[in-house]
Amino acid sequence: MRRRGTKLLRLAAAAAGSGVLVAAIAIPAVGGMGAGFVAAADEVNLKPVDLAEPPPAEVTIVRDAKGGEIARFYEEYREIVGLDEIAEQMRTAIVAIEDFRFYEHGAIDVEGTLRALATNLQTGRTSQGGSSITQQYVKQVLLNSAGTEAERNAAIEASYARKLNELRYAMGIEQKYTKDQILEKYLNIAYFGASAYGVEAAAKRFFGVHAADLTLAQAATLAGAVQDPNATDPNLGPEHRERLLHRRNVVLNRMAELGKITAAEAAAAKATKLGYKGTRLPGGCEASKYPYFCLYVRHEILSNPDFGRTAKARLAMLNRGGLTIRTTLDPVAQAAAERAIKRYVHASDRPVAAEALVQPGSGAIRAMAASRRYGPDARKNEISYNVVADTAHGGGVGLQPGSTMKTFTLITALKEGMKLDDGLTAGAGYRAPAYSTFKNCAGQNIGDPTHTVTNDEGSPGWKTLRTGTWNSVNTYFMELEQRVGLCDTVKTAKSLGIRRADGKKLREFETFTLGINETDPVTVAAAYAAIAARGTYCAPMAITHITDRDGSTTRYRPKCREALEPAIADATAEVLSGVFTEGTMRGSGGIGRPAAGKTGTTDGYASAWFAGFTPDLAGAVSLGDPRGSQQYKLTGVTIGGRYYGSVQGASVPGPIWRETMIQALRKVRPTPFTPILTSRFEGCTTGCPPKKPEKDEDEEATGATPTPTTSLSPTPIPTTEP
Repeated sequence: MRRRGTKLLRLAAAAAGSGVLVAAIAIPAVGGMGAGFVAAADEVNLKPVDLAEPPPAEVTIVRDAKGGEIARFYEEYREIVGLDEIAEQMRTAIVAIEDFRFYEHGAIDVEGTLRALATNLQTGRTSQGGSSITQQYVKQVLLNSAGTEAERNAAIEASYARKLNELRYAMGIEQKYTKDQILEKYLNIAYFGASAYGVEAAAKRFFGVHAADLTLAQAATLAGAVQDPNATDPNLGPEHRERLLHRRNVVLNRMAELGKITAAEAAAAKATKLGYKGTRLPGGCEASKYPYFCLYVRHEILSNPDFGRTAKARLAMLNRGGLTIRTTLDPVAQAAAERAIKRYVHASDRPVAAEALVQPGSGAIRAMAASRRYGPDARKNEISYNVVADTAHGGGVGLQPGSTMKTFTLITALKEGMKLDDGLTAGAGYRAPAYSTFKNCAGQNIGDPTHTVTNDEGSPGWKTLRTGTWNSVNTYFMELEQRVGLCDTVKTAKSLGIRRADGKKLREFETFTLGINETDPVTVAAAYAAIAARGTYCAPMAITHITDRDGSTTRYRPKCREALEPAIADATAEVLSGVFTEGTMRGSGGIGRPAAGKTGTTDGYASAWFAGFTPDLAGAVSLGDPRGSQQYKLTGVTIGGRYYGSVQGASVPGPIWRETMIQALRKVRPTPFTPILTSRFEGCTTGCPPKKPEKDEDEEATGATPTPTTSLSPTPIPTTEP
């Protein structure tokens, strides 16, 4: 190496203890990094500087209502543990290989640091680190707290100016903490490879054990990995594992050399295999037992300002915050939904059944289940989005809910003064008399006199609010919507939380009452839960409280409002109860407690639904083909091993709902519906059924049929004698 002159560089550094330590070394000034160091040293001011220490990223754990784990979210998989939860031989191994004088020197290992600096300057490159464990901890803190790519690059750049800053921060750290505290922090922040951050995560990932249970060979392996975790990442193949094995043996030799273990102990440990298990790290919704609910929770946090002012802050909180998120999911209700769906729809079927259960009066989502497994593998018939929820919660575009939307026309009629026996004449077909017959909420004429609505279920004739609903007669509900007004019906639906799954505005066409707006089971279940709660609508709720890493808990309350007058809700429940005894679900039987609901079958059997409730639990079940319900209709299909010529709401969704409720509520005491105000809702007003022809006086007196004055018979009718 060509000499370019020599300068005496004198570094004055304050030691952690006395505060003053003067060391001098003659170092040749060389080109490249050597010159950069001399320039930086001209202004060196080695005094302790306080380091901001934002907590390292930790795993967020999501739990169900009873404390069971649902999922884990993380940017860096890390579990913070105390020093007493780390095996002693792990502590010994990391100190031996990384900083054997750690407990003897101050913030700066002057001997090691200057030796490394001299070597680096002489070679013109960074060939030796010379960093103490404290300095390494500082570097990791700076790296982990970097908010931009530029800050990350600055935290790892190979410059002596950066090194001097590390030294200043290290002096501050040594003044702030004991050696044991520093070692604990370092072991919790260090990266070991294989996506494991911190010694606890590394112990689990590498060997399937806790950090407290590491053997000598395992501890040496992890201690060896921190020097270059990417080069020794055992998850990347045989070559990486071989390098890790070599590093393990280097650590064992060093421990023996320092007298921390005997030569025999080192030899025995080196004789063992690497033993890498590659234990799968828990986390993400794909690995969750309840993937659809998991997706709902994740998207709720990322999109809801309640959990952070900005999207970036919410993502950081979820993936780095070390939170414990307690949710509304009830494992009993969830299991009930999964069993019922599995009985009627197979995971291999093309049509997908999806179900959501919502608690009346709180909006708490108790279950979210679907017939297909969640995942990216189409060959396994997996589905890669949240088929139970809307797009805001990871879902798709939803399915048309069909006749389940007729309930909102029924409610509107009750709000506008109709009684339960008020009715209308429903024909075999319905065609709007004029374009002005229906107006949307913008006042525009949207009637369609060219389109005829026909019936999928029920028969034409005189229908009341009760019988028209029980038999789900399309033409009756078109007549009823014409009477009460399209816009009022839309407003009723909106007040109960009905919205499109894709987030777009509701389509306000004359067939609104027939369920033309694609939606999702969570939304429909929450709307029906409001009827069960006597008109109190509560937004769907998945999270009850969040506890941060410091143990502070934030609780989240239901967001509820009165959407319906209680008496209107009671009357609606009265009508919908008859669906099980007199209507489209009469063939399925009840559930052994008060229940109400409505089947839903869309035009052409594109999708089928059932939505219903008890006073204690509401639910909605949808069935449709995610490839495109209008193209792949529910006709001539085999579902759950059974062939169906056509699928209606009572064919598959209704039985799924029924069995779910029986099992989900088996330990819940039945709650009755509130009786209706008979004076207000019983009977009829202006919509009374046509009167039968009156009998004459003779018929009333004798019960005999009067003799007609004109015979239609070709043979005269004889008279009787007195």
